[in-house]
Amino acid sequence: MKKKILFLCTGNSCRSQIAEGFAKNILPQNITIKSAGTEAHGLNPYTVHTMKEIGINISQHESKKINNNEINNFDLVITLCGDAKDKCPTLNVTKHIHWDIPDPANFKGNELDTKQKYSEVRELILKKIKLFKKEEKL
Repeated sequence: MKKKILFLCTGNSCRSQIAEGFAKNILPQNITIKSAGTEAHGLNPYTVHTMKEIGINISQHESKKINNNEINNFDLVITLCGDAKDKCPTLNVTKHIHWDIPDPANFKGNELDTKQKYSEVRELILKKIKLFKKEEKL
């Protein structure tokens, strides 16, 4: 049976989308990778851009809202923000990891600085996924 991992954040517009894009490229193919939000805010254009910069196309991803029943279908849920962690009280501690990743959508600045902020968050998520792969011996 395939292992299933869910990356969860608030709006499924940025952090969880980046994590899904990296995980599908880095983790073994025998793992089902999904992302969702406690809400669906639509795919952020800066998110698509920051992943395209490094050759990962997520432009066809869709922002999805998860419900508590669906969460139980996953072997592991990785929350990427405190809001998602707090809004999913049904998470089983034995199958939950929390990464507190800052939301680049909250950054205020010009376009160049905004793109830089998204790149910083992208690189932070990449490091977390590589470390996860190594620690889990995947």
